[in-house]
This record gives sequence, structure tokens and C-alpha cells, in this order.
Amino acid sequence: MNKKKTLLLLVIVSLIALWLHFDLGQYLTLEFIKQEQLALQVKIESQLFTAYLFFFVLYIAVTALSLPGAAILTLLGAALFGFWPSLIIISFASTIGATLAFLSSRYILQDWVQQRFGQRLATINQGIENEGAFYLLTLRLIPVVPFFLINLLMGLTPIKTRTFFFVSQLGMLAGTAIYVNAGTQLSNINSLSEIISFPVLISLVLLGIFPLLAKTIINYIKSQKVYSGWQKPTTFDQNLVVIGAGAGGLVSSYIAAAVKAEVTLIERHKMGGDCLNTGCVPSKALIRVAHSAYELQQAKQFGIEAKIEKIDFKAVMTRVHNVIKDIEPHDSIERYSKLGVNCVQGDATILSPWEVEVNGKVITTRNIIIATGASPLLPNISGLNTVNPLTSDNLWQLNTLPKKLFILGGGPIGCELAQAFNRLGASVILVEMADQLLNREDKDAADFIYHTLTHEGVRVLLKHKAVSFVEKGAAQYHHVKLDDLTTEQTIDVEFDQVIVALGRVANTKGFGLERLKLATNPQGTIKVNHYLQTQYPNIYAVGDVAGPFQLTHAAAHQAWYASVNSLFGTFKKFKADYSVLPAVTYTAPELARVGLNEKEAISQNIDYRTYTYPISDLDRAIADNAAEGFVKVLTPPNSDKILGVTIVGHHGGELLAEFTLAMRYKLGLNKILSTIHPYPTMSEATKYTAGVWKQANAPQKLLAMVKRYHQWMRK
Repeated sequence: MNKKKTLLLLVIVSLIALWLHFDLGQYLTLEFIKQEQLALQVKIESQLFTAYLFFFVLYIAVTALSLPGAAILTLLGAALFGFWPSLIIISFASTIGATLAFLSSRYILQDWVQQRFGQRLATINQGIENEGAFYLLTLRLIPVVPFFLINLLMGLTPIKTRTFFFVSQLGMLAGTAIYVNAGTQLSNINSLSEIISFPVLISLVLLGIFPLLAKTIINYIKSQKVYSGWQKPTTFDQNLVVIGAGAGGLVSSYIAAAVKAEVTLIERHKMGGDCLNTGCVPSKALIRVAHSAYELQQAKQFGIEAKIEKIDFKAVMTRVHNVIKDIEPHDSIERYSKLGVNCVQGDATILSPWEVEVNGKVITTRNIIIATGASPLLPNISGLNTVNPLTSDNLWQLNTLPKKLFILGGGPIGCELAQAFNRLGASVILVEMADQLLNREDKDAADFIYHTLTHEGVRVLLKHKAVSFVEKGAAQYHHVKLDDLTTEQTIDVEFDQVIVALGRVANTKGFGLERLKLATNPQGTIKVNHYLQTQYPNIYAVGDVAGPFQLTHAAAHQAWYASVNSLFGTFKKFKADYSVLPAVTYTAPELARVGLNEKEAISQNIDYRTYTYPISDLDRAIADNAAEGFVKVLTPPNSDKILGVTIVGHHGGELLAEFTLAMRYKLGLNKILSTIHPYPTMSEATKYTAGVWKQANAPQKLLAMVKRYHQWMRK
């Protein structure tokens, strides 16, 4: 806390202490003001303006310092000045005093509270920013909530000062009027409880609920307004129609069928979506082959003389497609039909919020879930189309290993493919505009992957930008011109194949969204609320087409919420929760993360501590010749709560599971430390990381006392 904040706090505490020391509260009791009412009235008749001003300032001071007695002052003001003058004075004085208390709380405590509890308060902060005026008005209208407490707590939130002032002015008016009216009959009042009887209290509570009730009605009217111009069917063929049979669509339709709803799943291409056919499955199959080849190359370290005679790349790709075929039954039409899903292959077109056409047939449905996924981004770079760029969608048709492979994009896909193709024998150049690979990750983790790739032979060019591609002519290779963003020089790189791995673009065209005019985000994804609803409450979106995470397990996670909300939202809706969402980059070593990393903690002003365990110290890792990487845990200061974990290491994705479970069910590092882990395993890394935290947070004073106890016992 800086000097100015400390000084203000001391002034406030001193004033409150003086109030208590001189027992000034004795002058703000019902008995005292009734006793002194006549004497005060005589005094103020000759100096009315001065009396107004003094009372106004006194009322501000009492409310600003959160002192008891505001209710008594209100009664006194009404008795001395009459109804209308006192109502005006007290209304403005109470609002000004409340705003001063609000500003003091904000100035002294808000930064500290938000830094310490920012992550927990994120949802509340968002709610206050969006609906703060309604919440405040409701609290002001209901006299059950202490006046001073509202002032102090609101100061810790992001609500705007002018909003706080004007809403408080309006919200406190009804309660102030009741007290002022009672004060005009001061001589007949024996206790404050007589002022607000139970019927009056109930009336004020109902008045307080009114803004929220009005808001609910307005929101309902707004939600129904989007349907104007559309004719709603009187009956429906289906409870739910799902468009897209990737992870999000499959899980959505499975859940609907499991609860005996009538559900139709429409897919224009292949069941399983990108993950099965062009993404997760084929890439991991390729990575496994590349890992095997690399292990053979490193076999000498184990005392094994081995030599790779040949890598049959066509056979490698055949195996990749065989893996896809082996997994296909899990996502097949046959399986989902047996589960109760009506699977249809064809192009879906949304005709209205309740109608979907496929293969010339119109299906009426109460709800629609859009799960159409995303496609690889192809940037507008001169000449790119002329060199037949590969993406994660079409590179699986390769039958010949590229001799010189150029990869554009240093994200997870780019890094995984660069390492895999390099290990299979290609000469790989990886280009990234940023100053590090894997730009969302902490620099220490990303740098570890960078050094691994370069050590294995991948040429990594950071802070470089592709500006033009040149089609192959008489020469054997294509060429790309790169701008070096550091030196502003242009370099020329030759290649025979290019893979573009610059991210993915949501699939929002070609199935009727234009007709509905669904709102989209700046990134091109469909705009959804916390319940995964679009602006049409019965139309939902999940997975890559909705974002914000382009992960198979994120799509499946969203699918549960969308499916349940669409079918049972009349009774209860659930907000999608992304607080504990793991992600893995499948390089070797793997980079796995869940929760916050240091970059995100800093950007969100969250105070944290880091505890790192080097995997090079782990017995099993040493035995497996995998003694590289680290486990890094973020916690709040003086707490074993896990804010986030980053792992770089062999099977880092598997090691992450224990931390993910612990975070999901709010288990701290102490719980992990007290859990028995088998020896020797990689999983011990989680326990030893918890041990690093424990050692750093050992109670030194207690240990010093224990040491003296042991010394005494030896005498």
C-alpha cells in the first residue's frame, strides 16, 4: 500500500476512533433527539440556512465514515425541517456520503482485492460490468442489506462511479421518504422498528425485486423479438437437430439420445470430423512413427547398435490411414444409430430457427446445435496458391516425403509437424513472425521446445514473415521470400512442399446462417453467451465454430452444456465452465498446460508464486533417458491452491491429468504430496513438485522451536 493510501486510511481510522473515544454516538439516539427536538427547533429558526448547511455536512460525514446513526439523523432532519426540505437534503447528502465511502474503499482496497482474488471474482466483475446498475438498484431498494456495507463492497467492483451515484440516488429515495415521513411524527415514535413494519418491509422487498423482474421480462421480450418475421411450427419432428459430426456434434447428439430425445445428426462429409480424419488421430499416428525412428537413431545410448536402412514414407502414410480406419467405428453411423441418433449424410441448410433442410427433406425441430468446425487459414500472400500449399486437411494425401519442407506458423500444429517430418528425414524450415514459438505459452516452456527442435536439426526462423511465393520453374524447388523483422532484410528460401499452419477459420458459410444473420465475433466465430446460445435462444453453437478454444476436448465439453441447455433449459440452464481446461502440444518433449501460466497471471494482475521441479532429477526419467524438462506450478502467495501448471517433459500430457483433477475438485498441493505414488514412475514428478512448494513454505518459526525442543531433549 502506497503512502497516500496509508495516509487516507489513517485519517479515516482516526476520525472513527475520535467518534468512539468521545462517545459521540450518544447524541444520535432516539431518546436524545426526542429530548432535544424543541430546543434545536428554537435555535435554527433564526439561522435556518446555517442549520441546513451544518446538517448537510454532518450527514455526509456520518455516511462517508460508515458511522451508526444515519437513521436517527434522518428522523431528526424531518422533525426539524419538515418533509420536503429534509427529503431533499438527506437524499443528496446520503448519496454523496455513500459515494465518498465507495471511492475510499475503491482507492484503498480495490487493487489489493482484485490482485489477490481476481480469478475468483472474474465472473462477479463481468456481471457487475454488464448488470451492475440492476444489482445496485435492487440492493438499495431492499433495506435488509446494511447501507454502509453496500458502499464498501461496491467500491471493490468495476462499477462506474457515476452509475453508483445516480442509481444510489434513485434507489435510496423510497426508503428515505419512509423514514422522513416517520420523522415528521417524531414524538410518536418509540423505536426504529415501528417505522418499517412487516407489511412495509415486504413492500420494499417486492419493490427491490421489481428491477430484476423487469429485466427478466425485457430480456425475454428481446429474445422473442429476434423471432419476428419467422413462422414457428405448431409441432416438431425432432427435439434437436445437430449440424456437424465432429467431437461437438457427436457428443451433443449422444447426450440427447441418452435422455430419450428425438435427435438428428447431419454430416456432409465424414463422421468424426477433423479430429478423426485430418487432425488429432492422423497427426498422432505420424508422430508415433517419427518418435520410433528417432528412438532407433538414439539406440546407441542404450548400448544397442541399430541402423535405419530405409523409411518407407508411403508405408508410413498407409499406417496413418489404417489407424483412422481402426478408430472410425467409434464415430460411425452404425454406432450412433444404435445409440438412438438419427444420422443423415448430406448438406444441411437452416431455413428458419426451427427448420433444417437436408437431401430435399425439411425437418422441424425445437432446437438446433451448430457444430460445423473450422478450416485451415490460408493467408493472402502473393503466389501462395501457385505452389499448392498443404494444410492439416490435405497433407495426409502425401505419398512421398518432401526433401525440403517449409512450414509457415510456429503454433502447436507447426511445431508438431516440423519435428515429425524432420525425424522422418525431411529438411525442415519452420517460420514464425513472433519472437518465440507457441506464443501463448510461457517463454521458458516455449524456449525449451525451440532448443529441442533446433538441436534435432529443424531450422527455426523467429521474427520472420513470408511475403511472396515463387512457382517452380526450371529449378527443382519453389522459393519463398522472407522478411527478417529484426534486420529488415529479405532472404530467399527454397522448398519443394509448404505446409501452412497459421490457425483455423470457423465454418460459418454454406448452410443458411446468412439467412438468420447470426452475430459473429471479430475472430469470425459464432457469437454465443455463457449457455452457448446464439441470439436465437433455441440455436446453439459448439466447438471450433464457436470458440474460443480449438480443441477436441473443449468441443466435447461445450457439447454437454449445449445439449442439456437446449433440452432442459426451460427448467435450468448451465453456464459453460472453462476454468480447468487442459491442452497439450505433442512435440517430444510434450508441452502440457492447465489453468493459468505466468503470461496470463501477469496480464490479469493476479499475484502468484511459482514452484518448479526439474524432471532431470526424477529417477524414472533418468532410467528412461528422458531426463529433460520441468514441472512448474503457480499458486497464490502462502497457499497451496493450484492456479495453473505447465509441464515440459516426456508424456507431459499424461502427467497433467493429476493436476487437472486436483484443480477441478479444489485439491491443493498438500493433498498431492500426501498421496502415495508408485516408484519409480514419471507420476512422481507431480509429488516432488508439491514437495518443492512445501519446502518453500515450511513454517520456519515452528521449525526453529522444534529444533530447540530436540536440543533440549538431548541434554
